Amino acid sequence: MLTSNTAVRVEQQDDTLIRVSNNHVSLEIHLGNGEASCNDNFSGHIQNFRSAFRWQGREYSTEHYQSHELKSKETIVREGFGKGVHLVILHQTSMLPRLEQHFYIYESLPFVLVQSTIDSDGEIKVNRFAVIQTKQISLGIGEAQQQGLSILRVPFDNDKWVRYTVVKPPLDVESYEAAALFEPDSRRGIIMGSLTHKVWKTGIRFKSERSGHIDELDLYGGAVSELTRDFQPHGYVKGKRIESPLVFIGFYEDYREGLEAYGRANTWIEAPLQWEGGVPVGWNSWSAAMSELDYDLYTSTSDFLKKEVQPLGFQNEGTLYINFDAFWDNFTPEEMKDALDRVRQNGHRAGTYWTPFAFWGSPEQFSQVVEGTDGQYTYGDILLRDSEGEVLPDVDGGLAIDPTHPGNRLRIDWFANKFISEGFEYIKLDFLAHGALEGQHHDPEITTGIAAYHYGMSYLQQKLSPEAIGRPFFINLSIAPLFPYAFAHSRRISCDVFGTLKDTEYLLNSLTHGWWMNNTLYRYNDPDHSVLYKSFNQEATGLQEGRSRLTASVIAGTVLLLGDDFRQAEAGERAKEWLANNKIMNVARLGQTFRPVEGDCGKGASDVFVLELVEEQSFYLAVFNFDAARVVHKTISLKRAGLDASTIYSYEELWEGVQGESSGDLNVTLEQAESKIYRLTVKGS
Repeated sequence: MLTSNTAVRVEQQDDTLIRVSNNHVSLEIHLGNGEASCNDNFSGHIQNFRSAFRWQGREYSTEHYQSHELKSKETIVREGFGKGVHLVILHQTSMLPRLEQHFYIYESLPFVLVQSTIDSDGEIKVNRFAVIQTKQISLGIGEAQQQGLSILRVPFDNDKWVRYTVVKPPLDVESYEAAALFEPDSRRGIIMGSLTHKVWKTGIRFKSERSGHIDELDLYGGAVSELTRDFQPHGYVKGKRIESPLVFIGFYEDYREGLEAYGRANTWIEAPLQWEGGVPVGWNSWSAAMSELDYDLYTSTSDFLKKEVQPLGFQNEGTLYINFDAFWDNFTPEEMKDALDRVRQNGHRAGTYWTPFAFWGSPEQFSQVVEGTDGQYTYGDILLRDSEGEVLPDVDGGLAIDPTHPGNRLRIDWFANKFISEGFEYIKLDFLAHGALEGQHHDPEITTGIAAYHYGMSYLQQKLSPEAIGRPFFINLSIAPLFPYAFAHSRRISCDVFGTLKDTEYLLNSLTHGWWMNNTLYRYNDPDHSVLYKSFNQEATGLQEGRSRLTASVIAGTVLLLGDDFRQAEAGERAKEWLANNKIMNVARLGQTFRPVEGDCGKGASDVFVLELVEEQSFYLAVFNFDAARVVHKTISLKRAGLDASTIYSYEELWEGVQGESSGDLNVTLEQAESKIYRLTVKGS
């Protein structure tokens, strides 16, 4: 017996087996073969896993090592995690770098943290480092339930209208940074993902040739694919000591709680960017005008909202944000100054837009001087290149800029100073995945795409910090990798979302599987501009279709920016009618995201979402009809939604004001493309 306490117990038997456990999860380390296993109290497990790295043309795992020993054990305390135990297992053999596995278990938490390291007397380099490889993974459920076994695949970024997907074996699928293995009916699940995001792109690959089973799991640093937008191999990590990602393996009776816990655990490793203000509410120009943005639209929108809509209750903290998107450079300097003066006279805050890591010019423009460099650098100098010195292929029409190049640092200085001096208080940063591409970076110490992205975003965030400029400045990410997260107050959970029912369903796919990022990784989820009537690039929407688009935004968390041209009469009328509903607006101002009731949606979205407000002793249910052609009747199990099936609830539907009572089930009829939000309280409370 090594040690024992009431919370984390550590036992060693026969010099071959170490057991570590708390009341939720246990870890077994097999010193005979260097493998490890973790289990929960319900027979869910990841058994006999190894760590492995690719070096000198081959992959070596713990099975290639001759000796496996407990190097150290210590009691630890870490903020957020609490008290726990840290064990280090040393694997050694001749001719290979020393390999260590670090295991962390905390007193009251149902997860294990694992990180591997390799070290050598001389410099080594690797570009693939697996923390967990196994062919034995199970939820510990019955054979009948096994057939429902599902994998949530999380995309690396939100570009090209990528969707979260839930897939079932047989399969060969890779998730990025995080994944969930779950059974939809019971909701039992195993959550796994990376907690460190400064060096590696983390991949989580599942393979299976059998229905209801997972035959192989490979959780590793070094992922590149079409979905990471890369054209080059993952960069090599170099040094005498190399660390893998720190990974999270959690066992949960409800996988949704597991994803929320995973989000919180990230923030205990690296704190999110704090925002003391409320939900940004206002307008963004992209959907309303795109490249046709002009002075009249921008100023007339501020005037309209100030005079016609804000008095009805569409505001937060007494103001609105009036935000430029792309093509703000259509304005002359005189127009820009006058437009910003008008917005401020209306008591509004101005927002702007920029792409810090993407260049939109053609090769003939490579000689263009980079802003802020006094002619020292051209855009051709600062573009990211491959191992042969060629400029990387474009992504979305934009060429990648190297975040580590001194010319780009000067460019960031120039644009940041411009935005600050012009008095902007909000910025939408777009096409950020360009900054995370693998390539040959100017700074030789930065050898991976994520390291370069972390460097560039950290530099930009510091330039816009309240400490640097003396006032709050809201930073929003548009198209961007999900991780790292600590440089912005909000991130768009999807790609572009316009006004149709199809757009609403696409947005809700992202909310179905990404709700947990709100108030963990980012202060607010961003559901993109909310089109009430007509986007510039689409036909006008029907009444229910447009209102459902607004409902989807309201439940997202939420940065609530409108996206219409209110010079169109119908857009203005809808704004005045719908945004005057203070019960709906109060939900938006909460800044809290609704949880999906169901997650087994394939490439689609849940149609029911729930939010519990403990302080109000109330629940909110949002229900959607994704069919534009027919009326639907839904029966919603209140127990499944997290309410008490035996309690009688009084409810009010917030859009139409219809009131009633319900117990056990809530029966809902929805017109074509309609959505409803219900507030439920215990009868008599």
